[in-house]
Amino acid sequence: MTRILTSPDGTPASRFAFGTMQFGGRADEAQSAKIYAACRRAGITHFDTAWVYTSGHSEEILGRLITAERDRLIIASKVGYTGGAGADNLQAQFDTSRVRLQLDCIDILYLHRFDAQTDLRETLAWFAARKAAGDIRYIGLSNFAAWQVMKAQMLGADLGFAVDILQPMYSLVKRQAEVEILPMCLDQGIAIAPYSPLGGGLLTGKYATGAAAGRLNEDARYNSRYGQAWMHETANGLSALAARADVSPATLAVAWAAAHSAAPMPIISGRTAEQISPSLAALDFH
Repeated sequence: MTRILTSPDGTPASRFAFGTMQFGGRADEAQSAKIYAACRRAGITHFDTAWVYTSGHSEEILGRLITAERDRLIIASKVGYTGGAGADNLQAQFDTSRVRLQLDCIDILYLHRFDAQTDLRETLAWFAARKAAGDIRYIGLSNFAAWQVMKAQMLGADLGFAVDILQPMYSLVKRQAEVEILPMCLDQGIAIAPYSPLGGGLLTGKYATGAAAGRLNEDARYNSRYGQAWMHETANGLSALAARADVSPATLAVAWAAAHSAAPMPIISGRTAEQISPSLAALDFH
């Protein structure tokens, strides 16, 4: 089975995580606080950010929001998206993240993406040392292929390195993780926190008319990722099914992503408390 993560006081990770990529960007500080409060009311204990998100504002805002209940929460951040996965760059970004989050120890630290230009042994040794020192509690990898994860597992065997959690992309229109990644995590006992269960907003149904504003229309990267006609046909089919079931398509999409036998913990997100309500509703949808 995949690993069960806990907070510093032993609270198990919530069934979903919340991704704070919008904090300090599309969600200002006041709106971020409302989103955080809605997540906590719903029982979310796992919050995800990154050194690179909104030029650091995401980590700063999250750090202020968690102060009163830090030990009941699992806080995740990521380093190495820019500047490579060398030890010096990782340390510099990690130190900055700890200051922003007001934390000596970050529960989960991810390598944000694979770096083919850096000796993986150097990267793994740095992560292993941080965990041994108590600076982090769990080691994560993000955007890694299955072979890259297993390379890390094998090279890290003598370094005290083992992957605790993986962050892949996974949704109804991005199912590649089912081929190797999810079975690998089950085999290796690696927890799974997949991102973009709503397909960048495509699976909310709001793009059905083609007129909605959002990342698919405003961001060329998201438009390329989710621009295929069959993906939009899938989203329309999901919306029709949701209408018959009298439920939001977003609720169905997130519940579907969580239903895999590998027990993934989808990372939901949004820029308003109202926007995330259908995703939170998936916690109780069977």
